[in-house]
Amino acid sequence: MPDHLASLRMATLSAAETETLLPELAELLHASVHAGASVSFVLPYSPDDALGFWRDKVLPGVAGGGLLLVAAWQDGRLAGAVQLDCDTPPNQPHRAEVRKLLVHPDFRRQGIARALMAKVEALAVAAGRSLITLDTRTGDRAEPLYASLGYVTVGVIPGFSRDSHDAHRLDGTTIMYKQL
Repeated sequence: MPDHLASLRMATLSAAETETLLPELAELLHASVHAGASVSFVLPYSPDDALGFWRDKVLPGVAGGGLLLVAAWQDGRLAGAVQLDCDTPPNQPHRAEVRKLLVHPDFRRQGIARALMAKVEALAVAAGRSLITLDTRTGDRAEPLYASLGYVTVGVIPGFSRDSHDAHRLDGTTIMYKQL
């Protein structure tokens, strides 16, 4: 691990830990969306909206065991998070999906996203998964990150979602995978 990440701490959160961290997770998501992250939400996006996402959408999956939530702290602050969805259909027990890779704007460009991805890949292998899939906004700064980690682009769906800052613009999504 590079020296600047020496103080990075990562953990896979239990449902109880997730519930305790809901305010910090909400702040992470709120800040990320306002900094341009395309993770399904559009402006205006309030802290209450972000809290509701974690409480109502993520926490039940973590509690049910099908969703793994990894958090990263840098210098004692929640710096990032990523989800690994292992709740796949019966014909896909070998696959998992990466969801919502977030790095707080104060901590970007420090290798935290790369560290979070390495952690979810290790968790996927430990869960017996040999294929990871994800999608990302076409042209987003995350796209070259995923490619540098060995993810292969299989296609682009144009006009997939509304832009988080411009309701009149539709963004494409790039579908990617990696064999583990």
